[in-house]
Order: sequence, then structure tokens, then C-alpha cells
Amino acid sequence: MSTGRYAHGFGVTGDGRTFAFRTNRSILSLEIYRPDLDTEVPAAEDIAAVAEARITDIDLDDERSIIALVRDLIPQAVPVPAAQPRESTTVRALLGRLSAVIDGM
Repeated sequence: MSTGRYAHGFGVTGDGRTFAFRTNRSILSLEIYRPDLDTEVPAAEDIAAVAEARITDIDLDDERSIIALVRDLIPQAVPVPAAQPRESTTVRALLGRLSAVIDGM
């Protein structure tokens, strides 16, 4: 987990699913991934549920505040409808990963 203005991190829910979160402007976004994930780097089609919360009332430099917000968001996550599988090219996948890294900076 990373704290500060660009806080982000990942973990495992109580039922064993992996999740990741990140802040972007004044919003913390949480993505919970499907339980049968077989890769360490999930793609958009692996997202099972999402949640968002404003971060204007928490201290982003305090790890405990961020953990508490993420813990509160997990049960509030809304299931994402199953996306139609689409053919993804290697270049598109690489650009998507680079975009996520740049957004996190």
C-alpha cells in the first residue's frame, strides 16, 4: 500500500477475492476481481465489482484511514455485468497497462 496524494494498493477480501484501489483526484476507486483469477495482472474483463468514495474527509497520509475506507467500501461494491469478451491485441493490452501506471503517478 502506498499513502499520500496518489494512494494505491491491493489486497484480498474476506472471501478470498483479490482487489485493488487507487486515488484519482478526490475519488478512491476500488475494483474487486473475479474469484477464479489465474493471472497476477487482471484485465478489465476480470473486474467483478466496483465501488467509489470521496476522499475529502480522510487523511491520505495516514495508512489506517485509507485501510478503514477501503474496508468500508468492500461490502458496498456493486457487481459489474459480465462483459462480452473482446479480442485484445498485444499493443492495446500494453497501452492499457502503461496508462494505468501513468494514472497512478
